[in-house]
Amino acid sequence: MQQTLTLYSTWGCHLCEQAEQLLQQAGLEGQFQVTDIVDDEQAFARYRLMIPVLRRGDNELCWPFDADRLATWLKDVK
Repeated sequence: MQQTLTLYSTWGCHLCEQAEQLLQQAGLEGQFQVTDIVDDEQAFARYRLMIPVLRRGDNELCWPFDADRLATWLKDVK
């Protein structure tokens, strides 16, 4: 079973919007959830200076990343 992809983000973050667009362009629409770090104390403490961060299980992909890096990371964490 494949673990959920989570994009840690926050409202008004243009980098987070770019990361979400990359996920959509990669054909992952509906296959990831966006978590606003403001709504999650642990995520806020961990990611507040790092967002956007894409996470699957214990694996994280921190910004900056592009479509090629995203594709490589996705293959590595399946």
